Amino acid sequence: MKDFISIFDCPTEFLKELLRSSARLKSLYSVGGNDLCLTGKTLAMIFEKPSLRTRVSFHVAMADLGGSALYIKTEDIGGIGQREPIKDLARILSRYVDGIMARTFEHKTVVELAEFATVPVINALTNWEHPCQAMADILTIQEKFGQIDDIKIAFIGDGNNVARSLAFASAKLGMKMVIASPKGYELDAETIAKANKLSAGSVRQINDPGAAVLGADVIYTDTWVSMGQEQEKQKRLSDFAGFQVDSKLVKSASANVKIMHCLPAHRGLEISDDVAESANSIMFDQAENRLHFQRALLKKLLS
Repeated sequence: MKDFISIFDCPTEFLKELLRSSARLKSLYSVGGNDLCLTGKTLAMIFEKPSLRTRVSFHVAMADLGGSALYIKTEDIGGIGQREPIKDLARILSRYVDGIMARTFEHKTVVELAEFATVPVINALTNWEHPCQAMADILTIQEKFGQIDDIKIAFIGDGNNVARSLAFASAKLGMKMVIASPKGYELDAETIAKANKLSAGSVRQINDPGAAVLGADVIYTDTWVSMGQEQEKQKRLSDFAGFQVDSKLVKSASANVKIMHCLPAHRGLEISDDVAESANSIMFDQAENRLHFQRALLKKLLS
C-alpha cells in the first residue's frame, strides 16, 4: 500500500504486519537499539488542528529511524486549499519530501492529498477517521491481554472518528465492539454495516452504557466535544449526561477491565479523575504506543 488513510481500506495482513513490526521496534528501542532505515528521508507534517501526541510522536519516530520531520502549520502555506489547490500542494511537496502526514478537519483533504501525491500520505486525524490512534490502541490491547481475538471493547460516548476507526479495526482483527451513545450521537449506520459485512456481528450500537460494559475487556471513552464543536458544548454536555466512565460504571464490568482514552481527557466530564488514575487505566500506555506504531508505519511506507 502507498498510503495509510483508512483502516477500512487496509488488508488485514497489512495491519497485522504493522502490529508485529510495532512490537519488534518497541522492543529494539527499549534496550537501546536502533533501526536507521529512514536516514536522509524527510516527512512533511501538515497540521490544520493542533496536537501534542501526534506532533511529538511522529517527530520522534522519524528521528529514531534516522530521518527528519518538517512541521507545517496551515498559516505557513496560506491555508490548505486556499492559497493554492490541494492537488498542487500534494505534487509540490512530493518533489521535496519522502512522505506527507496530515491532520485536518475534512477527510476529503487527506484523500485528495493522497490522490495527487507521488509519495506516501498518512492520515493523522480527520473528522472521519483516526487510524493511527486506533492501531496504537490495538497494539496496547494486544500487550495487555496477549491477544486481540475475541476481545470485547465497550466504547462509551460519541460515535466519532475514533469510534469509526476502532469499529473497522475490530471487524478486521477479530474483536467485538459495542458502542453506547446518547440518541443522536450514534456511530453512523453505514459504518456499522460496512464493519459487520467484514465480520458479521463485530460491531453493535446501543444507547445504554451500563449494558455495553457487561462482559467488556476494555472500556474506551473520548471527549464529548471535539475541536470544531465548541459552539455545541453546552448542548453536548447536557445530552451526554449519564455517559461518564466513572467508578459506578466500571464496577459493572469485570475487575480486570482496562480503561482507555485517546486523550486529552476532560476529567469530570467523559471520565472521572479516580477512574483515569486507577490501576485499571492504561491510557498513558496507549499514548506511548502512538510512537511505537508510527515508527512501524513510517518504516513500512517510507523505507
